[in-house]
Amino acid sequence: MAVAIEPHKIVYAALPKAACSSVKAALATLDPNVDISLDAVVADNSYIHTVYKTLKFRPIRWAQFGDGWYRFTVVRDPLKRLLSVYTDRVQGRQELKNSRRLKKQSVLSVDPDPDFFFQNLQAYMASASVIHHHAVGARTYIGDDIKANYDRVYKVSEIPELAEKLSDISGQTVTIPKANSSKVSLEFESLNSKTQDHLKEYLAQEYTFWVTTLTARLLRFALRPISLRFPK
Repeated sequence: MAVAIEPHKIVYAALPKAACSSVKAALATLDPNVDISLDAVVADNSYIHTVYKTLKFRPIRWAQFGDGWYRFTVVRDPLKRLLSVYTDRVQGRQELKNSRRLKKQSVLSVDPDPDFFFQNLQAYMASASVIHHHAVGARTYIGDDIKANYDRVYKVSEIPELAEKLSDISGQTVTIPKANSSKVSLEFESLNSKTQDHLKEYLAQEYTFWVTTLTARLLRFALRPISLRFPK
């Protein structure tokens, strides 16, 4: 489901682990049908995701937002996005411990270290819907035809520019809070060589998608990792 703010003709395709909680919170302040404060979202972002669900991209649904709509999405470096799945959903929220399927088996730990988790990423995605939801490739949520579908694709680092644009369109001052940020960080270099190789192989197709899809302005995060030498 796209986040559509009808009064201002703004529509957003959310990508998990790419500031989607923050952007949804900001859009809620422009939505006359939603009553929630930015502070409330920062304290607990679960409600905003029930109001604005993040679903797979469907061209037929997106097509209704044509002329007159400002269509945008926010993207993030695929490696950083994937690492945050572990720091937020696995390490921070401990959500694997809630998986019925994982509880019924003894191969996959419900409290894995990052090396074990990423070396078995596909198995975790198949066993825990929350991992699949957050780790699956970006095109699942934003589609393949980026240039045709969006007026602007923002990087996470360009959130201030997005806030300014939303303010201009709506005539209101829009603040985009920093919601759902991981309390701990994980660096690629801290993973062992086997894990690094697995992630390089897993992400190669994702980086190729970005290189062949994004405009030159957005390629900075994609060009270096595509060589499979991830940035330090």
